[in-house]
Amino acid sequence: MARRTFFSFHHNEDKWRAWNVRNSWVVRPQDQIDRGFFDSSVFEAAKNESPTALKNFLRNSLDNTSVTCVLSGRLTWQRRWVRYEIVRSVLKGNGLLTVDVDGVKNVAGEVGLEGADPLAQVGLYKTSSGIFFAEWKSGKWIKYDDYTLAVSAGDLWFKPPTSDTVVEISKHYIRYNFTKQNGRKNIGGWIEMAAGLAGR
Repeated sequence: MARRTFFSFHHNEDKWRAWNVRNSWVVRPQDQIDRGFFDSSVFEAAKNESPTALKNFLRNSLDNTSVTCVLSGRLTWQRRWVRYEIVRSVLKGNGLLTVDVDGVKNVAGEVGLEGADPLAQVGLYKTSSGIFFAEWKSGKWIKYDDYTLAVSAGDLWFKPPTSDTVVEISKHYIRYNFTKQNGRKNIGGWIEMAAGLAGR
């Protein structure tokens, strides 16, 4: 089965690291396709046009994917559009995983610092009005602003929240470290695992 994978990452900070990870995934079945490695200028153009245009761009980029791989560096967890890609991936039913890339060298040959897990910065909670997304911001959980509609419990492959206590998305997915866990050899298996967990 095809594992069409969208890679989410901090374009300014970790573009070079992300490309190194992507290029390590060269030995893979031909039906596996990577998405999300559009040129940064395209991403910036969409972002500068309007938030609505960028949301449309990102949703379209996720089309025909079954897994979203978040390549996490020092600041990835803070990025608004990484969070949006995570939310849209949950809504789409994609498998999700975090792969830390702090140990991968940048263009200057420098390794980075490990950041917080981006999947732990987004969560779900239940109210009398339905299930909603929340995000961790300024030291507390707040309602997620970039997608405010209620989520259908039937659209979630994992057990939905049952109270107004926020459950982090990371509770349902696996986090890896590309350098420490030999991602060059294993990332294909990690992607397969994420797809399998989500039933994709």
